[in-house]
Amino acid sequence: MSSSSNHGGALRRLALNVLQPGFVGTEAPDWVLRAVADGLSSVVLFARNIDSPDQVARLTERLRAENPALIVAIDEEAGDVTRIESATGSSRPGNFALGTVDDPELTEAVAADLGRQLRAAGVSLDYAPSADVNSNPDNPVIGVRSFGTGTDVVSRHTAAWVRGLQSAGVAACAKHFPGHGDVAVDSHHDLPAYLAGRDEIEARALPPFRAAVDAGVRAVMSGHLLVPAYDPGLPATLSRRVLHDLLRGELGFDGLVVSDAIEMAAVTRAYGIGGAAVRAVAAGVDAVCVGGESAEQSTTELLAAALAGAVTDGELAEERLADAARRVAEFADWSVKLRESGGDASPGAVGIGQLAARRAVRVTGAGRDALPLPSAPHVVELAPATNLAIGKETPWGLAAALRERLPDTTSVRVHGHELRARTVALEECALRPAVGRPLVVVVRDAARHGWMSRAVTDLTTARPDAVLVEMGLPHPLTEGAVQVFTHGASTASGVAAAEVLTGG
Repeated sequence: MSSSSNHGGALRRLALNVLQPGFVGTEAPDWVLRAVADGLSSVVLFARNIDSPDQVARLTERLRAENPALIVAIDEEAGDVTRIESATGSSRPGNFALGTVDDPELTEAVAADLGRQLRAAGVSLDYAPSADVNSNPDNPVIGVRSFGTGTDVVSRHTAAWVRGLQSAGVAACAKHFPGHGDVAVDSHHDLPAYLAGRDEIEARALPPFRAAVDAGVRAVMSGHLLVPAYDPGLPATLSRRVLHDLLRGELGFDGLVVSDAIEMAAVTRAYGIGGAAVRAVAAGVDAVCVGGESAEQSTTELLAAALAGAVTDGELAEERLADAARRVAEFADWSVKLRESGGDASPGAVGIGQLAARRAVRVTGAGRDALPLPSAPHVVELAPATNLAIGKETPWGLAAALRERLPDTTSVRVHGHELRARTVALEECALRPAVGRPLVVVVRDAARHGWMSRAVTDLTTARPDAVLVEMGLPHPLTEGAVQVFTHGASTASGVAAAEVLTGG
């Protein structure tokens, strides 16, 4: 075999070292097992890989038979963004609910509880927490995934989450650096811009990441957003000024830099998926996450070839690719030790997630004495289109939890396009079935959706006694009516709201 062939094989192995691909199925595909044997150091799990905790444990055990130090990542935030409980909805509230309670010890306990579940399933790296400060109420992709709108509360709870998760033996990953909270565009679809100056970014967006580093986080995920104060030409994931000069230089972070999903339009539209991966590694990314949407073997092979080819063509320094692979290997070794030191993987405090969800519920309005409901209600759930981070299969809402307590509860779910096209009329589906009984209106980020706000106005005008339940970002919806704010749409939050409405 020629030396050039040997070198080509070595480059392919280095390229595989730095990829974190997803795949389809609840068993390990042959191509993934072959890739692990060839040098693939990481995989990432999504809802499509999960039937049950026991099945995931078998899957990860099979994967690690090829490489005991394999990094098994998951995109599990709890709350609205859940993979391990995608079929049922999360039994834990999300970040905004925890930030609302503002008890860091509770946040640490919830994260540790999640960590025990993930560790038992064989997961070693969790793409959480979101360290973004949701300072823009029109943000379409962060919202209740953030601990709050203030830097201090996000910093406190980011650190607590990191401590809790890692105490259970699972590595945390603070995201989306340098902060995705003050944007109005979803990076799954286009390139958002964070237009603040350096002083404002330093004061508002960076402290939670500093808190994560201080708490011992060893992985940080880059955000696909343009930050002109640091680099007017390249998104953060592709910017050496952001990843090297800011993250490593100013923040002193020496761990693993993971990219957000490299197939997202914010970075692929201009460069293609291969070009984006090459530019990301050149800029300072050590592990390229791919496969949320592009989970085929062909995508992994394309990226491995693009990285190896870029070295051969002089577009990517071999030293940078080798440095990225070294950081991945160091992280893998550390994560093995962390997993082994995580203690008992059995569940912790029973119901800590539900306890946290209960503590996050807030009730306002002059008619609070109308609760508990006197009889089984009709529930109208106004459902927005959600961003791609939230699994379409993940249940949310209030009707199911109310029906468990009040079996005669009826419900309807209404989407904006149905109202706009007039294929559904509120009079017929919402008001008429509620005649002579309580009406409960459930919304999710109503302030961000004009059609939803208008529907709330129409329903509460016709029924001033309606009970409104907001399961997204809290915003006063109307005057006088009872309003319940859960600060998230997880199953735990729905159960907590149902308990409030039924008196237990």
